[in-house]
Amino acid sequence: MAPQDSRGLALSTVSERAAQAYRDGVDLMMSAWPGAAESLEQAIAADDDFALAHAALARLHAMRMQPAEARGCIARAGAAVARRGTARERSHVATLALAIGGQGAKALESVLAHLDDWPRDALILALPLGAFGLYAFSGMADHDQARVALCERVAGGFAEDDWWFLASHGWSLVENGAVERGRAMVERALRIRAANANGMHALAHALFEQGAGAEADTALAAWLPGYDRAGLLHGHLAWHQALAALDQGDADRALAIYGQHVSPDVSLGAPLNIVSDAASLLWRLQLYGHAVPAADWQRAKAYGMSAYPQAGFAFADVHLGLLDAATADGAAAATRIAALDSLVAEGRLAAGSVVPAILRAAQAFTDGDPAGCARILEPMLGQVARIGGSGAQREIVEDTLIVALMRSGDTAKARSLLDRRLHRRPSARDLLWRKQISA
Repeated sequence: MAPQDSRGLALSTVSERAAQAYRDGVDLMMSAWPGAAESLEQAIAADDDFALAHAALARLHAMRMQPAEARGCIARAGAAVARRGTARERSHVATLALAIGGQGAKALESVLAHLDDWPRDALILALPLGAFGLYAFSGMADHDQARVALCERVAGGFAEDDWWFLASHGWSLVENGAVERGRAMVERALRIRAANANGMHALAHALFEQGAGAEADTALAAWLPGYDRAGLLHGHLAWHQALAALDQGDADRALAIYGQHVSPDVSLGAPLNIVSDAASLLWRLQLYGHAVPAADWQRAKAYGMSAYPQAGFAFADVHLGLLDAATADGAAAATRIAALDSLVAEGRLAAGSVVPAILRAAQAFTDGDPAGCARILEPMLGQVARIGGSGAQREIVEDTLIVALMRSGDTAKARSLLDRRLHRRPSARDLLWRKQISA
């Protein structure tokens, strides 16, 4: 029998050593665990014509936001699959090549077509899933529902104990509002494979959506010490722990976690995580009335500008806009907003006009014009999902609107937003704001 991947799909390598190293590498990558690159390189060393090993390494580089390395690996995969590859492997490599080449719409189309024939091809299925997946960055306002629909379409092809699919399906359900059902899947996935940072990440989101900050803090405090700081999600999981501390009113602890694990000075995560985690946590601290050292703002801004000097990546642009506003860099903000306006006018920004609107609102907020901020944000609230990311990440926009409404004296609208959130989940912070309005 020909070697197979972890989900029973045939692999066109004659080397069982290469196949085992590939299986190990993909499982490590799908759990965001260190060691994936080394395993995939072992697979390539055992069989240099093993196209899927080159392709998986390309995907890993893309996840780490190392585009040059990703392009080199996917080119080698293309050459190898042309020499020796099945129809599935040729489609697999071609789909990854579109994603790595930045052709998101074509990549998503290719993913869906590929899954019609090979629904258990987990590495391809992973492309549209997650907070930074093809669906999230498609510009769709209903990408949360699209992920659930895709997972449920292919669910019958996965084993009931497939830890990766359970965590991915569960996270998708959590983000789409089915929090209890999603959390149950995620917890089952973690019981099967505890060394799964994507599973712990999904659980952190479930606990956030349930308003279970203390439980999230306890779970992360117990789990994180066993996860190497080099793990792709280490800094982001610490960000979740800082959010839990902040929700409980412990700003000092949130800022300490930031300095130890989240700041660009210390985090070893992907650039998009580092920029968004830093900007959003510092903005939340300031928004909730806590002092943020000026040096932290400046370091985060310097890192963000070096990582994303040009406008056009909506999720990064939103967070860089927060940094521009917080550091009173009106010139940088104006340049980025103008560039985004041009992209919107040309139809080249999938997320659309909500992106420059958020940047304008952030500028109004820090310029002391909360009413202006609210006027910009309120009609855009239903479009914020188009920037991508998760509900926990995007909630910062609604938080800003609530505080802007409170500061401008429009307490009825602020109360309505808070009541809607408190109906969905408990929140010590939201209750405090509600009491401030009532007082």
